[in-house]
Amino acid sequence: MARMIDLIRASAVPANLMNSASKGALSVPPREMIEILVYLAVHNKVFGEQAQLTLAGWDEAASRAAAGDSTTPKEVLEYLISPKNLRPVLLPALLTNPSVPEESWLELAPSIGRELVELMVKNERITQSPGILSALLSNPNLSGIQSENIRNKIEQATAGPAEPDTKAEVHSAPEDVEQEPEEVFQAAPGDEVQEAEDVLDEGVMAYLAEHESEIAAHGDQPYQPIGGIHEEIPADEPLAAEATTVIASAGKATGAAAKKAPMKKTQLNPTEERGSALQKIAKLDIKGRIQLAMKGTKEERSLLIRDGTKIVALAVLESPKISDGEVERFATQKNVLEAVLRGIPMKRRFAKNYAIVRNLVFNPRTPLDLSLGLMKNMLVGDLRNLSNNKEISDTVRKLATKMFKQKMDTNSKR
Repeated sequence: MARMIDLIRASAVPANLMNSASKGALSVPPREMIEILVYLAVHNKVFGEQAQLTLAGWDEAASRAAAGDSTTPKEVLEYLISPKNLRPVLLPALLTNPSVPEESWLELAPSIGRELVELMVKNERITQSPGILSALLSNPNLSGIQSENIRNKIEQATAGPAEPDTKAEVHSAPEDVEQEPEEVFQAAPGDEVQEAEDVLDEGVMAYLAEHESEIAAHGDQPYQPIGGIHEEIPADEPLAAEATTVIASAGKATGAAAKKAPMKKTQLNPTEERGSALQKIAKLDIKGRIQLAMKGTKEERSLLIRDGTKIVALAVLESPKISDGEVERFATQKNVLEAVLRGIPMKRRFAKNYAIVRNLVFNPRTPLDLSLGLMKNMLVGDLRNLSNNKEISDTVRKLATKMFKQKMDTNSKR
């Protein structure tokens, strides 16, 4: 007897049954059901979107079993690991599956978030592949520590195994013995501010080193906010014309001028403060704006998050000074790069903040795959509001409606 998946491939199934299949409502084994859903999602124009929705919310245990099974069809594994469709909870199972081809890891590595990078670099298969490690190193979401760790692993994967470890032990032991007592006994209260500044400077230097090639590629690109400069200051304010003039000539700014810019604390009203920040930013080159994004004020971060140069905007999220309240507001903005919205939940601190997650899902600019992945933990009331929100995509609304009904049914049975 032919399997249902074979009948569907042969177009031998009526439309009503295909509709049921796209909703995962067929009486077939879970393994075959996932195979059917993936086939429809990839190949069927009529029922493909519904199949994608069903897969996005498919039973976690069944999905994990398929992801970790070496006999799972190649098309299913490629779908589950693709950057567009990956569910983070499935990554550990996929990492243990030898049937996942190296090409899939090479495609995934440059785009995943930091937490998933950590999982990958702990996997033996990944750490033994210089190609996958190099792909990871090109990931713009890496922290400085992660980049350095991956570089070390690339060296270990391409060099002799024993000798580097021995050298590391020889050099690290004396440093630990000598430096720790100095930090404990010589640190004075007045040094705390300087130590904090040193940490900030190290973070800035690490970020600049990570993105050296991107910075070079962008050259002296001036500050060009998403949505335009006139969103920042009302047109009838005297500072508006001055700020616009300064920004128009920002291409002439240099990194040296950025370092010499004075940091005066004066009493300004909100409009003047914003105009002052705009003028300051307009004089900076890319490196100067990155430094300001990580070390500057809340007002400066609110402007630089809209920078049209991705490496500058993402540097705002790296700032140790940034607050959850700021990120909650960033998550609602439509005048930021898509990379910013993707970068927010890649940080554990922000991903655990319900208000931030909620704002991202309700933001029509948030990429579809990201919204679908963030919806699983939303409250019933928010799901109801989301299902009626006409600003967001039909796909998100449909899944919100489905999840709302499921949670209401569950609650009614208790």
